[in-house]
Amino acid sequence: MATFRARDRSSAVLQSDRSEVWAALTDADLMARFTPYVTAIDVDGDRWTWRMGTIPVLGTSVAPTFTEVMELHPEERIDFRHDPDRPHEMTAVEGSYLLADNEGGGTEVSIDLEIAATLPLPGLARPAVERVMKGVVKHMGAVFSRNLLAHLGEA
Repeated sequence: MATFRARDRSSAVLQSDRSEVWAALTDADLMARFTPYVTAIDVDGDRWTWRMGTIPVLGTSVAPTFTEVMELHPEERIDFRHDPDRPHEMTAVEGSYLLADNEGGGTEVSIDLEIAATLPLPGLARPAVERVMKGVVKHMGAVFSRNLLAHLGEA
């Protein structure tokens, strides 16, 4: 068993106002619908448990479930970190969304997140596994962005 990581940082300017973007990003049902591989997000207060379908990684398959502690700063920032009360979960995500008014109108949105997954693979497989993870994360981000823009009427 070894822990593998993938990070994603990106930003975009959306034409929608901040309250519309905020409403979408804090709606767990929408987030689950927008994000590939995510089958459901269960909300219990500030804990969001993400349930994912099967993802193939170098001859093995994983179906992660992980719980995030969500810290919401209305219409400005969403911070999330793995629930420390769930050390048995093999996947964790940490990061933040930042929202700000754009000078030219609309909303500037940026995300910085890192995924850590403990998999039944040797550490020697790190370069290959992390390359696959990076590709999956990039795909998830692209589809999520496309779905968010369509929801906001910007597609």
